Amino acid sequence: MLTYIEEYYQFLLKNPDKANHKILVTYEKLVRDIYNPVQVSFFNEISEENETHTYIFNLEKSMRPIQFIEKFCKHSKGKWAGKAVILELWQKAFIQALFGFVDKDTGLRKYKKGILFVARKNGKSTIDAGLGNYMLVSSGEGGAEVYSIATKKEQAKVVWEEAKRMIKKSPALAKRIRTLVGGLYYDKTESFFKALASDSNSLDGLNAFFVIGDEIHAWKDKNLLDVMFDSMSAREEPLFLETSTMGTIRENVFDNEYEYACGIIEGYEGLESGIFDETVLPIIYELDNPNEWQDEKKWYKANPGLGTIKNIKDLRDKVNRAKNNPTELTNLLCKDFNIRQNDQDKWLTFDIANNENTYNIEELFDTYAIGGVDLSSTTDLTCATLLIVKKRKKYVMQQYFIASERLEFKIKDDKIPYDKWEKRGLVTVCEGAKVDYSKVTEWFLNIKNQYEIAPLWVGYDPWNSNYWVEEMKENGFEMIEVRQGAKTMSNPMKLLEADLIEKNVNYNNNPVLKWCLCNTAVKRDENDNIRPIKGQKQRARIDGTVSLIIAYCVLFDKMNDYLALQEVWNEKRKT
Repeated sequence: MLTYIEEYYQFLLKNPDKANHKILVTYEKLVRDIYNPVQVSFFNEISEENETHTYIFNLEKSMRPIQFIEKFCKHSKGKWAGKAVILELWQKAFIQALFGFVDKDTGLRKYKKGILFVARKNGKSTIDAGLGNYMLVSSGEGGAEVYSIATKKEQAKVVWEEAKRMIKKSPALAKRIRTLVGGLYYDKTESFFKALASDSNSLDGLNAFFVIGDEIHAWKDKNLLDVMFDSMSAREEPLFLETSTMGTIRENVFDNEYEYACGIIEGYEGLESGIFDETVLPIIYELDNPNEWQDEKKWYKANPGLGTIKNIKDLRDKVNRAKNNPTELTNLLCKDFNIRQNDQDKWLTFDIANNENTYNIEELFDTYAIGGVDLSSTTDLTCATLLIVKKRKKYVMQQYFIASERLEFKIKDDKIPYDKWEKRGLVTVCEGAKVDYSKVTEWFLNIKNQYEIAPLWVGYDPWNSNYWVEEMKENGFEMIEVRQGAKTMSNPMKLLEADLIEKNVNYNNNPVLKWCLCNTAVKRDENDNIRPIKGQKQRARIDGTVSLIIAYCVLFDKMNDYLALQEVWNEKRKT
């Protein structure tokens, strides 16, 4: 018999239009973990030693919350009011994963936190309220404190009120749970379920067991989140459940949580920029590409309950209205297709950015190149690029530079593997608080002297570059100013995109550049000109992308001259 996790994964494989990339990666990992127990090491602060735990899948424990919800919880509204809750396959798979993986020795849950980001009207409130009631009554926890939280009491009460209505519609639960104005009480274990907000009179003395943070896209303040996490520390088996649609408030609690969840999924893929955290389960339903909102077959990627829980005709009507109304389109993309909204668009998909082709630098010996440099501020990367056109293929060499100050913080807290990249020779660490730009000059000179790869021109952004430009000129390099605006960068950036789509850019599978490309967003002007900007990830960097685009700007302007000189040079080499 297949688990719901396996059944759902097989469904996704058979219906690729209904599966976004993040969901496929996550469920592939979960299926793998069922049959291959995961060993995880944690640092124990008390013993000051690492502890290794083995996590297995326990089918019985995975089924308990599902069986509870479907047996005891009743719908409270609409045509299903009073009828038993029958969970969708995707809901069962999520709950089963959240509760089914346990420590082999102790039986305690692996996951301490579940993240569910899904478009509106797909049944997340049913999950929230149903699990809230389960953790109140059937978790086996004495004195369980269950909270539905938000920054405002009205929002916090949404899930709590739904749980309360579920209980009143269920004769079995109504007999056992007292439903009062201030909370739900299960006297047998002295447990309660309350709504709590950051504007509550006191947040002191909490001993939370299960916390539901709903619609965190609207949260501007991280304080409540921190307080609730701290309040769970005394529990042996706590669980925090975050659920939300996307939002339009940027650089808030949601963006941090979304970014962290994406980082975990990147870790599942084995990407060096990924985050390893086996205590958090990230489930993200969204479109892979914002343009997919016009393709009905792709709507399921963000709406797993479409056609059953969520009315497909209503969504069609919204889509048709939005086609002629930009204001409605923003709301539609955000709430119905789970695409974060602001004035920027994602530039490349991972499949476009990814190119695993490599080259031997000896193959590029004795040739002309074009340089591009993006100098950093104190906290950013500096990137130097060499772009070589050979037999209609483009080859990219890059070196990154970063200041040593706060580097450890970036590695540990931002989960960016600069230390690994340094060991591979991809990143140069400069002592102090700033990048030593003379190291950039040295890199160009070393490549020129060692491999005879000579840049005809080196493009640069004039910001903060005066003395370094003079240093480069003194060493014989011809420097070309490239300003980072849409007018200058738009066409070269579009040329680079076309080359990446055609897999015409061999960047030697450089993970830093791949990371930068995936982090890059675009901003458009009224004439559809584009320029690169940092995306919505707070820890992301795009310096490698900008450096490459600067080189493309020079190539775009000097293409005929470059090819002509390259041809003359090749003829000389033959003779």
